[in-house]
Amino acid sequence: METAYKNCQSCGMPLARDEQGGGTEKNGVKSTVYCSHCYQDGEFTLPDMTVQQMKERVKQKLIEFGFPKFLTGLFTRNIHKLKRWSSIQ
Repeated sequence: METAYKNCQSCGMPLARDEQGGGTEKNGVKSTVYCSHCYQDGEFTLPDMTVQQMKERVKQKLIEFGFPKFLTGLFTRNIHKLKRWSSIQ
C-alpha cells in the first residue's frame, strides 16, 4: 500500500486543503500522494513541467491567494525534495 502523505508530493499543497480530496489513480481511487491539481487518472496534469517551473507556479498561486510575496520563497524552498522530483535530480 502507498504511503499517505500530508502534502502533495508534486506541489507541496496540504492534501487536506484539496477541494477534491486528492488526485485520482487510473482506477478512480483517490491518490494519497498527489493533489487533484497535479494528478488525474494516474498521470500528472502537467507532465513536462520542471521543478523550477513548479516552484514559480506555486509562488504565483500563493500570491493570488493573498500571501505576502516574501513568504512564497519560504513555502516553495523544499519542493525539489518532494517524491515527484527526487528521482529527477
